[in-house]
Amino acid sequence: MLTKAELTKHFIIETAAPIFNKNGYAATSMSDLTKATGLTKGAIYGNFKNKEALAISCFKYNVKQIMTAIAKHIELSDSPIQKLFLIVDFYRNYYNYTKKMGGCPVVNIGVDANNQNTKLLEKVRIVIERIQDQVATIIENGIEAEEISSEINAMQYTKRIDTMIQGAIFMAHTMNDEFYIKDTMNQIDQMIHNEMKI
Repeated sequence: MLTKAELTKHFIIETAAPIFNKNGYAATSMSDLTKATGLTKGAIYGNFKNKEALAISCFKYNVKQIMTAIAKHIELSDSPIQKLFLIVDFYRNYYNYTKKMGGCPVVNIGVDANNQNTKLLEKVRIVIERIQDQVATIIENGIEAEEISSEINAMQYTKRIDTMIQGAIFMAHTMNDEFYIKDTMNQIDQMIHNEMKI
């Protein structure tokens, strides 16, 4: 059972997360947060050291939702090559999935925090590195299982796939058109099939 304080803290994060994600760190004011939560500034700061600490908690909350959903989706297969296809399949519907969140937190906060908030940017970089490490491990497992060509450089392909995904997400949300994601996922599928798969 969560305590009343823990419930309040969770409520603040849950309410503030899409606001920070849509508006960015600098453009989100305390009055935005007090209005959305119905709490006083003092009540919010009673749970968080400052606005930056709340923004970091909100970013972690948004990322956790996505990471949990991806992890659940790739559990549909034990095959490393199929896991790669499942990652692509997850992102194929990512535009609608993240629309209610105000877009992709990694792209949004990464762009917003760059040159503005070093601590927040550092958290984004850690998430990107963590995602890339996980994908590279899947590729390495695929090489060991002889499902993926041994000539493939796991991290090089991971970065290539991640760049294509993040670029497509940025374009889809900027242009309000999911074509960018759907088309790029088809290209990644072809790359996995033609260049990586044995």
